[in-house]
Amino acid sequence: MKFFRSLHWIRNLQKKYSLMILTIAHKELKSLFTSSLAWILLALVQLVLAWIFLGGLDAFLKIQPQLIQLANPPGVTEIIITPLFGTAAMVLLMVTPLFTMRLIAEERHNHTMTFLISAPISMTDIVMGKFLGIMVFFSAVIVLVITLSISLLAGGTLDFGLLLSNVVGLFLITTCFASLGLYISCLTVQPAIAAAGTLGALLSLWALDVTINNSNSIAQDFSIFKHYENFNRGIIDTFDLLYFVLFTFTFLVLSIRRLDGERLRG
Repeated sequence: MKFFRSLHWIRNLQKKYSLMILTIAHKELKSLFTSSLAWILLALVQLVLAWIFLGGLDAFLKIQPQLIQLANPPGVTEIIITPLFGTAAMVLLMVTPLFTMRLIAEERHNHTMTFLISAPISMTDIVMGKFLGIMVFFSAVIVLVITLSISLLAGGTLDFGLLLSNVVGLFLITTCFASLGLYISCLTVQPAIAAAGTLGALLSLWALDVTINNSNSIAQDFSIFKHYENFNRGIIDTFDLLYFVLFTFTFLVLSIRRLDGERLRG
């Protein structure tokens, strides 16, 4: 009997925490979608991705007569969709700092962080709620890329395995961008400094990828874009999955510990 009571208490506790996370995520989404900056950036992202997509489609149509003469010609997925997802990853790298800068830094700047810290909710709820909210927002961009890709079915066939690999890879690398941006936002009061810090950190990761020439280099194991390239080529490797999960988990834990320390200091 005591066992079932304990189990019921644990379930109620899980529901309570899940509700708090969803409440915070809803607040973040509402704040994002009522911001003119968010809509402007979404429009710009859509414009850039649509331009890349149409450019790739035009290039494919021009070389299609030559492709027909090949024994195993690459399809629209390899020629159009793969570069599109690669571009989407770089676009998200550039816009992520503008969204994550406000997650915690703006709360401090507006003097509302005190209310969150003093509220009867854990720092885990706050961090996970804000992370979930920003990821739902970024998912709108990923859905846009998927929609552009699926539209090619109107005139041809797709390699759904390669498409799935790119979708998973883009989502995972976005979680890394968001978790890193969230942590840097925890370190400062000024959103502009958080944005600059996040952009600098992400560009450093990109520069690490550019400077790696030796395929056996140990630094390659720490390059976020090298792991993403495997997904972009249609290779879903457990090591790459583990890297992205650990990267995201590490910065989420660091964010929680940072806010816990702030709460203890009062």
